[in-house]
Amino acid sequence: MTNFLFDRAKKSIVGGVNSPVRSFSAVGGTPVFIKRASGPYIYDHNDRCYIDYVGSWGPMILGHAHPQIIAEVQQVATQGLSFGAATEREIDMAEKVISLMPSIERIRFTNSGTEATMTALRVARGYTGRNKIIKFNGCYHGHEDSLLVKAGSGVATLGLPGSAGVPEDVVKHTLVAEYNDLDQVNALFAEYGDDIAAVIFEPVVGNANCIAPQANFLSGLRKLCDTHGSLLIADEVMTGFRVALGGAQEKYNFTPDITTLGKIIGGGMPVGAVGGRREIMNILAPVGPVYQAGTLSGNPVAMAAGLKTLQLISADANFHQRLTEQGEKLIQGILDRAKHYGIAMNGRVEGGMLGFWFGEKMLTNYNDIKACDNKRFARFFHAMLEQGIYLPPSAYEACFISAVHDDAVIEQTITAVDRALQMVD
Repeated sequence: MTNFLFDRAKKSIVGGVNSPVRSFSAVGGTPVFIKRASGPYIYDHNDRCYIDYVGSWGPMILGHAHPQIIAEVQQVATQGLSFGAATEREIDMAEKVISLMPSIERIRFTNSGTEATMTALRVARGYTGRNKIIKFNGCYHGHEDSLLVKAGSGVATLGLPGSAGVPEDVVKHTLVAEYNDLDQVNALFAEYGDDIAAVIFEPVVGNANCIAPQANFLSGLRKLCDTHGSLLIADEVMTGFRVALGGAQEKYNFTPDITTLGKIIGGGMPVGAVGGRREIMNILAPVGPVYQAGTLSGNPVAMAAGLKTLQLISADANFHQRLTEQGEKLIQGILDRAKHYGIAMNGRVEGGMLGFWFGEKMLTNYNDIKACDNKRFARFFHAMLEQGIYLPPSAYEACFISAVHDDAVIEQTITAVDRALQMVD
């Protein structure tokens, strides 16, 4: 049935999918088409069950089809799906986010993380009157033109387009450095500092597997931005409310000027947000001259799903501790089985976000994951799929666990890992 659906999809949908990573192009084979989901499980069109470690790429921190979230969405939907006007629920959601992330004093909701980062760059440029942005190799911030940039070979190399359809003129103001390398960032500031509007970064990189900031990296970025009058933009679309209740900025104790959010704040519905200090955010229309708008921004159904999600996870003081413990059990189980078979593997846990890779070195930047045995990962992915485990279909993507990945689910996954490693050795 899946092959039939993919063949059918390719006749009407570009590439058969509406987001490239779903195509399985990085691992080969035919994508799985999902019919329904519940708790830690997803079910394909043939009703085959899989333990899910994608979680809609992060939002499903409470598991799929959580009964309280579903009930809230159903109740709100009966009142209307969209009004194109302000609602009280937007205020409730804004107040909840601000209460959990003190660096955010004012917020603007969007429909996706891409919209949020696009707006963040526009705000930064409008506020500083500068043009250039520093980003990091391997950090994905959505498909906004100026952020689709390849890394250059030199420390101070100007960005080149990483996608067809992006003119060089659009990315000429995008500077690229290696993640966790303050010397490269310092060199960029030394050459272009007077025209650098902002540094944008993922506090924990989730599109180069799972890479954490090294000691003093984030504080060093903060200091450089302060010294040169640039803004620090934390892209917490993945990490927000997942690695800690207050996001990575709470866990790693840093204060950004602007934060972008998504995924969990929608509870599975399409939502993004950009927030920051009052004086910075007030440059947005209708208060200031920087324009941003969205017909469906602050959608009442999406706000309901996201607000209920935040209410549930913030009501449990030990929520993220348990999430971390389950992630550690999983990663340790994977590494123990790999060691048993003499296979070089390593991994990392960041709250409900985790990663593992076929290589001994702990990842510090994008080049590290490129050097791993990613062909073996592709074989491992399909072996795990055969065992009923659904992993991200790329060695470059982080995994996500939820509150309902209990001990039994973790043990079942480790058993599948044991079998899969024997198949790909």
